[in-house]
Amino acid sequence: MDDTSGTVATMKASEKTEKKAMSLRFPDPEQYDAIAAAAKAADMSMQEYVLSAAYERATAVERVFLEAAREAMEYTREAFAEIGDNVPDTERRAAALAARHRLEELDGAEAGHGNAA
Repeated sequence: MDDTSGTVATMKASEKTEKKAMSLRFPDPEQYDAIAAAAKAADMSMQEYVLSAAYERATAVERVFLEAAREAMEYTREAFAEIGDNVPDTERRAAALAARHRLEELDGAEAGHGNAA
């Protein structure tokens, strides 16, 4: 026997598993009628309609969270893009450093003249 025989047997067994019908009880006849009408309008069985509504409600929190995360990511991306645009390139940094050194030299020369008086 090869190593996949157990997996194949499990797959075949799971294929034989039948879907079980969902038993729904609606103690309120108006609730039943409203859901039946909505399911019919959606061209779905009541079971499909109730399951899809339950799934939508169950995943609503996740969707809200993911949308907020996307908005935060977009905001952050824009903020960092602005910072990145203002960062001087290597040549401008070198020129700024050279200018600062030149100013320091000039300040040093002026300080020497001031003491001689």
